[in-house]
Amino acid sequence: MITTLRSLVIALALALLAGSAAAADTKPHRVVIQIDQNDPELMNMVLNNAKNVLDHYKAKGEDAEVEIVAYGPGLHMLREDTSPVKDRIRQMSELAFPSKIAFSACNNTRQGMEKREGHSIPIIRQATVVPAGVVRLMELQEQGWSYVRP
Repeated sequence: MITTLRSLVIALALALLAGSAAAADTKPHRVVIQIDQNDPELMNMVLNNAKNVLDHYKAKGEDAEVEIVAYGPGLHMLREDTSPVKDRIRQMSELAFPSKIAFSACNNTRQGMEKREGHSIPIIRQATVVPAGVVRLMELQEQGWSYVRP
């Protein structure tokens, strides 16, 4: 009886260890997508790519993280005053859970636009301003994120 109980405890412990090792081997699904052009068709393609990733992993019961980094003329995607896709961004942000979608706006580009245009550049509330878009892309890739440039 004690030998059987001990065997059951050992088998259970081994099963738990195997399960946690498999979970530890699971690589997170993370992709960063850049936008560097003021082109509504390209902006929509970027959002389509992001939605396709989120939908794919949601159908598999898995979470994913997507970050869209806008710099150069692509910053218009995240500008409150000029974005042709801000309503779609708001909707995607609300529906992404439990996966995550983030938007990063390049501050270097923003400052250049402010200097050229002579006024403050408003960024949509779903976006976070980062010091430099290109640096953000590099850092995410260094952390193992996949990279897409549509």
